[in-house]
Amino acid sequence: MNDSGRASETNVIGIATALFVSMRPRQWYKNLIIYLAFFFTIDEAWSLNTDIGAALNMFGVVTLAFLIFSALTGAVYLLNDIMDVESDRQHPRKRHRPIASERLKIPVAWTAAIVLTVVGLGGAFLLEPAFGAISVVYALANVAYSMLLKHIVLVDVFVISGGMVLRAVAGAAIMQVPISPWLYLCTALAALLLALIKRRSQLATAGEEAASQRPSLSRYTVEALDHLVVITATASLIAYSLYTFTAPNLPDNDAMMLTIPFVAFGLFRYIILSGSADAGENPEDLLMGDVPLIATIVLWLVSAAVILAVFR
Repeated sequence: MNDSGRASETNVIGIATALFVSMRPRQWYKNLIIYLAFFFTIDEAWSLNTDIGAALNMFGVVTLAFLIFSALTGAVYLLNDIMDVESDRQHPRKRHRPIASERLKIPVAWTAAIVLTVVGLGGAFLLEPAFGAISVVYALANVAYSMLLKHIVLVDVFVISGGMVLRAVAGAAIMQVPISPWLYLCTALAALLLALIKRRSQLATAGEEAASQRPSLSRYTVEALDHLVVITATASLIAYSLYTFTAPNLPDNDAMMLTIPFVAFGLFRYIILSGSADAGENPEDLLMGDVPLIATIVLWLVSAAVILAVFR
């Protein structure tokens, strides 16, 4: 291969890498919420006499839904970076993003976002029409967020919270089973808490440059966000506690209440960790980089799974 051929191959690899980074795969963990319905209502989807093949098949379908939502999420992040390119260039860290640093050209990003959206929505409707409809709502909400809603104080964090609830609804639609409204509420409040903590961290880090980096930050104050974080964290813990002994699809002996300490510890640990420097601005770093927090999540999953398997 001559030098021009190698240069062309290197350029293609560079563009593909920049495109993948712009899709922010580290953020796709949010789409794991799609598995909530599978986790909490699996025994309602088929009888106990059904062989393991049916369970694996359903898991495969939910996993395909996860991948479809991840494609849509990637398209959303591409659109968001296109819309924010100028403000990102004024941010100490975001200016290194591929689009802001011009490693990824805007026309290429637009093309990829459109292709991902078309393929994602098409696949969603083929998989399950109800899932496709929810995916359309998710895509439209995020387009509105990227173009307008993220600049409106409080509306910005509520849209983020709504996006997480749509993921939970999407999982239920794929399995065609209902899940407790309490679980939707817990998902909404947890997502709202993460969004508020992120805004607080962004505001504290940006200082006087806050308005230029994100207009909605000019309407927030650190003190107000601290109050909202306390309120939302309290509501989250209360909502989960009520869920553990009121949801109809949980064990009648209220054994799920044994998982409350894990949720409480996780909430408190996250809030404490997010108070240092700009840690709260990157929830994925906190969730994936703190061993006690990871251990708490694993213990919650294991204990909930054991309780559901043994007592229901």
